[in-house]
Amino acid sequence: MLALLVLVTVALASAHHGGEHFEGEKVFRVNVEDENHINIIRELASTTQIDFWKPDSVTQIKPHSTVDFHVKAEDTVTVENVLKQNELQYKVLISNLRNAVEAQFDSRVRATGHSYEKYNKWETIEAWTQQVATENPALISRSVIGTTFEGRAIYLLKVGKVGQNKPAIFMDCGFHAREWISPAFCQWFVREAVRTYGHEIQVTELLDKLDFYVLPVLNIDGYIYTWTKSRLWRKTRSTHAGSSCIGTDLNRNFDAGWCEIGASQNPCAETYCGPAAESEKETKALADFIRNKLSSIKAYLTIHSYSQMMIYPYSYAYKLGENNAELNALAKATVKELASLHGTEYTYGPGATTIYPAAGGSDDWAYDQGIRYSFTFELRDTGRYGFLLPESQIQATCEETFLAIKYVASYVLEHLY
Repeated sequence: MLALLVLVTVALASAHHGGEHFEGEKVFRVNVEDENHINIIRELASTTQIDFWKPDSVTQIKPHSTVDFHVKAEDTVTVENVLKQNELQYKVLISNLRNAVEAQFDSRVRATGHSYEKYNKWETIEAWTQQVATENPALISRSVIGTTFEGRAIYLLKVGKVGQNKPAIFMDCGFHAREWISPAFCQWFVREAVRTYGHEIQVTELLDKLDFYVLPVLNIDGYIYTWTKSRLWRKTRSTHAGSSCIGTDLNRNFDAGWCEIGASQNPCAETYCGPAAESEKETKALADFIRNKLSSIKAYLTIHSYSQMMIYPYSYAYKLGENNAELNALAKATVKELASLHGTEYTYGPGATTIYPAAGGSDDWAYDQGIRYSFTFELRDTGRYGFLLPESQIQATCEETFLAIKYVASYVLEHLY
């Protein structure tokens, strides 16, 4: 019986991430001091398979920063030798990626179906969108705003008390497939909004006076792929003429300084900007929806991971928005509110200087459409687990993020325009 249990456990673990085993693969954090160091990493990236976690690509590495990257088992010795020979300071964040991938599923919650404290597969999330709307008709309605490259419906939940011409806040999750904590938060947000409506004064006022458009997973095809084939997949699953490489980075595909900086024109790159702005069906669906509702949408919030940051425009250039002082003050107050629950510390600031320059992002695009309050949240953690945040941290992460979103929403409600 015990042997059978062990087999079942192993089978379950491997079923969670079909295709890859990650045995012996490592994640490094390297201190980069100068251009010489950047060149060494650039050279490494050209000779070995390096999956950059933070920043997203080798082109975004800056002096006096740290770089997190994932290396295949057969390349770990080479990478360590090069780092040592060139006297680059580094540490191993994850010594065996397989263990970290399996350790994500550490939730003690015994749920067979949907759970707010576990990572849910897409089929489970899709069914949940229907169920949560059906069970709460006075507060939630579900619509389809488009389809993905592979033909799946992109669902949007409108959360708020039914009313005419209400101002709205748009929030999306799941741009990048491997950032699983992001869709987990969108689901948590909907549950908390419904659960506390009529009981908690702040939430009740927000849902009475505002609508929240919540998009639980934008990159559905990629998200499914991270469950079935490759846990660390980032992009969409679209194909491109003339290349065997798959996928576009949705957060480089918006018409905001498109592909000018911090993005790649190489279809094989993780930050591929696509053949044109809004080339991806997912980008187009989101942008069309926002354009159609532009008069009512007062804030745009996009949820990513990891880094514990709250970022506002601009990322496509080293410039500041016209209400930069207001955005900075709001971010400062919001991260203070977020930290009040579990002590989780966030940094904040304009994208280009706070994290790295990156063109074609949805936050910059929304801001340039005239949405004055546009923020990217990079949720937990700061690299100990990176994209493989354990399920045991979902609740705390979502609780503190919910506080932050409530804070921003209340501010927006008091500063309508």
